[in-house]
Amino acid sequence: KCYYPMSDLSTRDIKFLPGVGPKKAELFNKELKIFSFEDLLYYFPYKYIDRSRTYKIKEIDGNMPYIQLRGEILNFETQGEGKGRRLIARFSDGTGIIELVWFKGIKFIIEKYKPGIEYTLFGKPTRFGSKFNIAHPEIDPIDDIIDKAPGLQAYYSTTEKMKSHFLNSKAIQKIMYNLWKSINGPLPETLPAQVIARSQVIYLTEAIQNIHFPQSPDLLRKAQFRLKFEELFYLQLNILRFTRQRQKKLGGFRFDHIGDYFNNFYHQCLPFELTNAQKRVLREIRADVGSGKQMNRLLQGDVGSGKTLVALMSMLMAVDNGFQACLMAPTEILASQHYESISELVAPIGIHVELLTGSTRKKERERIHEGLLTGDVNLIIGTHALIEDTVLFSNLGLVVIDEQHRFGVEQRARLWKKNNRPPHILVMTATPIPRTLAMTVYGDLDVSVIDELPPGRKPIQTIHQYDNKRGALYASIRKQIEMDRQIYIVYPLIQESERSDLKNLEDGFKHIQEVFPEFKVCMVHGKMKPAEKDAEMQKFVSGEAHIMVATTVIEVGVNVPNASVMIIENAERFGLSQLHQLRGRVGRGADQSYCILMTSHKLSQETRKRLEIMVRTNDGFEISEADLQLRGPGDMEGTQQSGIAFDLKIANIAKDGQILQLARDIANEILDKDPELSLTENYVLNRQLQKIFKKKINWSLIS
Repeated sequence: KCYYPMSDLSTRDIKFLPGVGPKKAELFNKELKIFSFEDLLYYFPYKYIDRSRTYKIKEIDGNMPYIQLRGEILNFETQGEGKGRRLIARFSDGTGIIELVWFKGIKFIIEKYKPGIEYTLFGKPTRFGSKFNIAHPEIDPIDDIIDKAPGLQAYYSTTEKMKSHFLNSKAIQKIMYNLWKSINGPLPETLPAQVIARSQVIYLTEAIQNIHFPQSPDLLRKAQFRLKFEELFYLQLNILRFTRQRQKKLGGFRFDHIGDYFNNFYHQCLPFELTNAQKRVLREIRADVGSGKQMNRLLQGDVGSGKTLVALMSMLMAVDNGFQACLMAPTEILASQHYESISELVAPIGIHVELLTGSTRKKERERIHEGLLTGDVNLIIGTHALIEDTVLFSNLGLVVIDEQHRFGVEQRARLWKKNNRPPHILVMTATPIPRTLAMTVYGDLDVSVIDELPPGRKPIQTIHQYDNKRGALYASIRKQIEMDRQIYIVYPLIQESERSDLKNLEDGFKHIQEVFPEFKVCMVHGKMKPAEKDAEMQKFVSGEAHIMVATTVIEVGVNVPNASVMIIENAERFGLSQLHQLRGRVGRGADQSYCILMTSHKLSQETRKRLEIMVRTNDGFEISEADLQLRGPGDMEGTQQSGIAFDLKIANIAKDGQILQLARDIANEILDKDPELSLTENYVLNRQLQKIFKKKINWSLIS
């Protein structure tokens, strides 16, 4: 029998583990990214089923979940032909008989299981007339190793491909058992003694044993807590360590005074009185840019809360101190809208603003490049075009990034190099990010929130309507257009490759044209060429078109104050955050606006819950928290590109907020005492950080 010292586990190839071999190893590699013994040890079960009790057949009733029986197969019989063929076995434990049914793998079952031998059987009984049967039960010989330790049994996720090669949950459990038995001695501890004491977690060896082979429900809970805590602790420690290093090393441009540009704008050009939330955020930004440290701030605010105005006033602080500022937006339409509104706002105070996008003509581009180099251009607004190497500044002091999740981290990083010292960074998002997610994804950014709408805005009314009520809906649309309002109708082209969706959109467009022949209808989707798309958008922005039929390309940034109705077709196919973003396209003027969620009657319970939340509240933060609970962090917009690896193995950002807070508090306490983690007692921390993050670029130094 082989025993492996723990230090070998990360270097031992999975193929050398008893029960694996080269072919299964290849499946582990490709399907689950498991290459070493250690990778397997950290492949955690997704659920546990209590197998501590063995039932009698006579005890079975119609309300039972999965149950365990012990007995023998009396006989096999096949019934039906072709696709309807099935195998039926009669199974008895002496107290009664139950039928077992298989619809596939018939030959394998007959060869593997023999009448007259005692087996343990596990499955879900279903009532069939007056009798019960169990379809596709798990069957194991009584002397099976794992059945010697009944109780909570772990279940592991596998793929269809693995199952077709007999690597199901049970097989993984046996391989895991072989691995655990072959480990010689306790696992080296991955948390220092002071962290174990402060967090009151159990030791690693006990945690790993009980996560795979729980001795009791209580020990399973303790194992889960320990492993979740450790995962979140190292994530936080890494983020916080680099944030402190960045603040210490980099320093930042100091904007010492508030000058004429800011004051004149505040007193002469403000379109309306700032809300208290906007004033609070401006004070936070003012403190940052005056501190001598580089600002790295995330500005969250619902659609229409006035983030752009706050960004503009922050840019004026830069200009007042002899610096330039730039605002980068994800699309040309959004960049152009920012340019138009900002140019108009600052015209009376003589600020030089330019627009730079992919469509800017060569001659115009050269003139702008020249103006940036001489310092003649104070504010530049643009798209990705701003990060090109040819764009050089005289003295860039502040970078504002709008809808920042739309940019890859590397793209943002290139703006840093536009001055000898990194400029201040303000990133804005209208996608409200739950606190737990912000602490993880944007853990290195300070967060400001505008949680108040400007005066005069009416909350959008959201209504869930079924397809069979279209007649009434079209009548109300006609009424709105006759009152000089405009309408959005959005179709769920979730992936640009879905042909059937594109057809739905085009059919919908034709249908709307037929229903409203007296009104002009335009259409926009992601398959269009940018110029074509812009021309169609322009028809709607200018008011020439009354109805816009579109996909989610309009989700971000099209500002048409006259649009008062947003109809979302097949609303069940959108996530909550996306529905909320789309709803934010209306309600930008003083008129009452409406968002209509259209669905068929056939909806899952989760979908109904999602739509109820939308109808109930306009609060983006409440919606994003609910979205995180329902869908998990991987689906939250932007987390995939945010630069933090979201391959959490056991912790769940949506559900483990308290553990995350504890992990963050302890990480901060350690860094307060030892910012460089150079003390002997923190040797383990350094070793683990290097091991966990060696493959990852440190994006927290970037934003």
